Amino acid sequence: MKGSAVGRRYARALLEVAEEQKQVPKVQKDLEDLLASWQGSRELRTTFENPAFGADLRAKILDQLVQRMGLSTLVASTLKLLSERQRLRHLPDIAAAFFALAQEGAGAVVAEVTTATDLPDAYYAKLQATLEKSLGKKVSLVKKTDPTLVAGVVTRIGDKVFDGSVRSSLRQLEDRLLAR
Repeated sequence: MKGSAVGRRYARALLEVAEEQKQVPKVQKDLEDLLASWQGSRELRTTFENPAFGADLRAKILDQLVQRMGLSTLVASTLKLLSERQRLRHLPDIAAAFFALAQEGAGAVVAEVTTATDLPDAYYAKLQATLEKSLGKKVSLVKKTDPTLVAGVVTRIGDKVFDGSVRSSLRQLEDRLLAR
């Protein structure tokens, strides 16, 4: 699983409580909505990432956000805790780790597929089917692009990375030539 150790720790704790309260789908939906707002609002990120904004102001903004979005009490409590500890900047890592852990708990895995450019949906469908067959589990793909790969695909499943990029091949070639 990718992300910060802080993100994984909070996500694991949040998932445990969500499972106890049988709220995993609601928490997941809340995190998806919250993450979309977080990533879509530079002002929101700035408010919670900049220590110049006081705790009282952040608490008021969080209360309004929770109320407007209709977030669960569990997610609201988690946000308050993150804000008090000045760790809301880890929200994307926490959400990503939560999604991966929830998938894993449901007997599925998340595969992060990074390509140099967008590929046709048929390619992703074939890759997903191949991964599901080889792993014997349901696989959810998260698609990303990174032009620095030049070409090829890098697939990350948990801590395992399958690097089939041209960038990696060139790096290996360079290492072999310099080793001589």
